[in-house]
Amino acid sequence: MLLPHGTVFALVDGRNFELYRNSGTEAEPQLDPLPVPELEVTNFSAGMRRNDVNLPHTSRTGDGSNDSFDESAHAIAAADWLNHQVLQHKIEKLVIIADPRSLGEMRKRYHKQLEGVLLKELAKTMAGRPTAEIVSALKG
Repeated sequence: MLLPHGTVFALVDGRNFELYRNSGTEAEPQLDPLPVPELEVTNFSAGMRRNDVNLPHTSRTGDGSNDSFDESAHAIAAADWLNHQVLQHKIEKLVIIADPRSLGEMRKRYHKQLEGVLLKELAKTMAGRPTAEIVSALKG
């Protein structure tokens, strides 16, 4: 896959959010890191199943089950930030790489304009990986 010059790459997993821009050519991408914004993680009810609503508060905390809510909220916050950037015309070409669960949460939040600039999605955990490995995963 050709990755146009200027394309923004968003890597998301349950806890991390990384941004890169292709400063190279379509055939020879060079991913340069971009500053990562402070996400406003406010939607902690994301992904909550109906039967969880009636559980006492203590049943949902302290045992790690709360982590899935935090991870969903993180993915939603990343999608909301990306939507805002696209709507402000700060991102014109976008690739999203996220673990399958985060990608599923994010897809629910995509604005139509984000869908219009989205070149590719990859359901894979790549946050923290070297940029050459990221490019290789996209080409594979």
